[in-house]
Amino acid sequence: MKVALFIPCYIDLIFPKVGIATIGLLERLGVEVVYPENQTCCGQPMANEGDQKNAAKIEKTFCKNFENLDVDYIIGPAGSCVKHVRLHMDAVEQTPAVKEIRTKTLELVEFLHDVLNVRDFPWAEFNHKIAIHNSCSAIRGLHLMSRFEWMEPKFNKTQDVLENVKGIHIEEIDRPEECCGFGGTFCVTDERVSSKMGQDKVADYTRHGIEYVVSPDMSCLMHQEGVAEREKSPIKFVHVAQVLNNGPF
Repeated sequence: MKVALFIPCYIDLIFPKVGIATIGLLERLGVEVVYPENQTCCGQPMANEGDQKNAAKIEKTFCKNFENLDVDYIIGPAGSCVKHVRLHMDAVEQTPAVKEIRTKTLELVEFLHDVLNVRDFPWAEFNHKIAIHNSCSAIRGLHLMSRFEWMEPKFNKTQDVLENVKGIHIEEIDRPEECCGFGGTFCVTDERVSSKMGQDKVADYTRHGIEYVVSPDMSCLMHQEGVAEREKSPIKFVHVAQVLNNGPF
């Protein structure tokens, strides 16, 4: 199996350890990884604001970096960015190459769960009580977890890949499907509502004595971590790749 690694811009700039953990994990699993070094943003922020003109420019650059690669998949450790590429990257001209890139792009957890079907991570150990946060994009867009409003059979792919990590204790909070309030540009345009939603999420973790929150989306964790730090909460926030790869933290 050969994949191209898609590292979203905010992970590259703010959470580089997540990128390191992702490539380390994939290589541990025997996956050959290539990394297009000129990649930048996927265009999601502009597209979310309806700026199709500038979104098209950035999406075109994104596709240029990932076209003509002899890979089976393009893997990104970020549900919202992968969701944009696969479901909403429509500002750029939909050439056969662009359509192939969109089809090949998968989020890390769905790649581990659905493609590699891996459940065993013998090198990983995490002796902590955790809560899992699947983002709205991961739940409603990529379907990593059952959507409670659909009344569908319950499942959680993120939990499936985490539950066999040695020492881990996964606790279900009261409202695991609830948005944390980040919402990309929503946290800027509606900061008071966003902050209150983040506070509610941190309060839910606190009620359950959570030590770590683990998620496939560092953007949500960035928001929640900011709320927790402001409230002087000891709760820590890490990406699922860091737990499965046993670091770096």
